[in-house]
Amino acid sequence: MNDLLITVFTPTYNRSGTLTRLWESLERQTYKNFEWIIVDDGSTDNTSKIIERILKNKGEAKITYHKIKNGGKHRAINYGVQFARGELFFIVDSDDWLPNDSLETIGKYYGQVRGNVKYAGVAGCKFDSQNNLSGTTFDGEYLDATSLERNKYNIRGEKAEVFLTDIIRKYPFPEYDDEKFVSEGIVWDKIAFDGYLLRWFNKNIYYFEYQSDGITNNLRENYSKNPKGYLDYVCNEMVYQKVSGLKKYIWCGRCIKTVNDSLDKQEIQKRLNINNIDFCISKTFYFFYTLLR
Repeated sequence: MNDLLITVFTPTYNRSGTLTRLWESLERQTYKNFEWIIVDDGSTDNTSKIIERILKNKGEAKITYHKIKNGGKHRAINYGVQFARGELFFIVDSDDWLPNDSLETIGKYYGQVRGNVKYAGVAGCKFDSQNNLSGTTFDGEYLDATSLERNKYNIRGEKAEVFLTDIIRKYPFPEYDDEKFVSEGIVWDKIAFDGYLLRWFNKNIYYFEYQSDGITNNLRENYSKNPKGYLDYVCNEMVYQKVSGLKKYIWCGRCIKTVNDSLDKQEIQKRLNINNIDFCISKTFYFFYTLLR
């Protein structure tokens, strides 16, 4: 087994104002057997100067910094994971931070399943800056389930997944020409569809703070500007969740409305795996669905 347990991985783009907060939370960690890999996704602010300052004062901390051409978070992950030495790969965004015992908690629950090939990793809770849980959760200390079983067990909202590094290497994010965003779900749910479990536990290991220009606050716009990745994600979800009938028409209709100005009709049909009749029915059903909601 790997001597280094955790790679904390941070993709960053123009977040010079929040990187220091994340670094200070890493300095306070009660568990020290980790490395921090930062991939700068083509930042145009003074991110590099902030990182230089951190590197000068890092002490014994293991920190690696890479700067690449801007291509989106998913490309940064694909790039960064090749340098990871940790057994686990923990993605922590540059505008977020960790509780002091975050990595220790991850190590505790991972130790319960370590070496079991059924598991892709572990997952804890996320809390906002006001200490409110993101979404909902289950009763009890922990449970084992795939990402596709989240609704079944009331695991809703944002969670902090920590995957085996080898799993992230095995399931790279798809990359599309001229697109810079794809949902993390396109990979997490493929891992789940292939049968891998996560050990979900009811403890906070991650603080988040949404930024006005961040991904979460601009999802619809990101889907519209990155239509191929969005449609492939939804098409996969329909297969994984066995979506059919009226529900499938509504899902497809929502997709068509979102990307209609970004892709031509034939490309939309191809990526959603629907014919011309299904395309027309989906548009009509979704129109009336939105009126009646």
